[in-house]
Amino acid sequence: MIKIGEYNTLSIIREAQQGLYIADDEGNEVLLPNRYVPEEYKIWDKLTVFVYLDNEERPVATTDKPYITKDNFSLLRCNQVTDFGAFLDWGLVKELFCPFKEQVVKMRVGQWYLVRCYLDEASNRLVASSKTNQFLDNSNLTVEQFDEVDLIVSHPSEIGLNVIVNETHSGLIFKDDLFKQLSVGDRLKGIVKKVRPDNKLDIMLGQIGYRNIEPNAELILGVLETHDGFVPLTDKSSPDEIKKWLEMSKKNFKKAVGNLYKQQLIEIKPDGLYLKA
Repeated sequence: MIKIGEYNTLSIIREAQQGLYIADDEGNEVLLPNRYVPEEYKIWDKLTVFVYLDNEERPVATTDKPYITKDNFSLLRCNQVTDFGAFLDWGLVKELFCPFKEQVVKMRVGQWYLVRCYLDEASNRLVASSKTNQFLDNSNLTVEQFDEVDLIVSHPSEIGLNVIVNETHSGLIFKDDLFKQLSVGDRLKGIVKKVRPDNKLDIMLGQIGYRNIEPNAELILGVLETHDGFVPLTDKSSPDEIKKWLEMSKKNFKKAVGNLYKQQLIEIKPDGLYLKA
């Protein structure tokens, strides 16, 4: 079965005036237009292509790589707005349609929006939605406390920054744990800091290191290693100094330093921290 909105590996079965017809193992065919036909090929060669619907709503293949595929999120630019909705640049000749009913705010030309691409069952068309929360579910969590996760920055709130966790769940990075500038659509690693009784996820930035220690301690060790084993920070350093060196709060700094000291990985001296040999 040829899957709309996804990459398919298909076999060249015949030539035509408008391009090549390629098919899956069940004999389902799709056209690869001339502009995407490779310079050299043989019948029965396999090609990996992306399949979507052309302007006449017919399945068509392309060797171009879209910025987003079905059931995934991406930050896309609005190219035009019509009476029916907005059209987004997703790297293909035909733009991706986002109906007005699927827009959190009315989209404007030239602005960027985090959207989810999905297959509309009624029309069998690929469409976009900026109402990303409807695609997230925390009722059955697939993550636990201290798991390393992939994050996509979703939208700010009064208490922090909402993030998409593993493209499946919603999470929140509280302001106290935000010590770097992030923008909607940014992708980065994080740690599940806490799983609340209502399955809400508290997230912190960072990733699990090879030393099997918490991320802030891992970060301090990394900075020490790149600065000849010394960092001029102590518990008397100002929050601004700590943020400049480590992009973390003083509270998290002191906790991480205590962790490293207990494991005898560092020495604490009046002028700063020293990496133990």
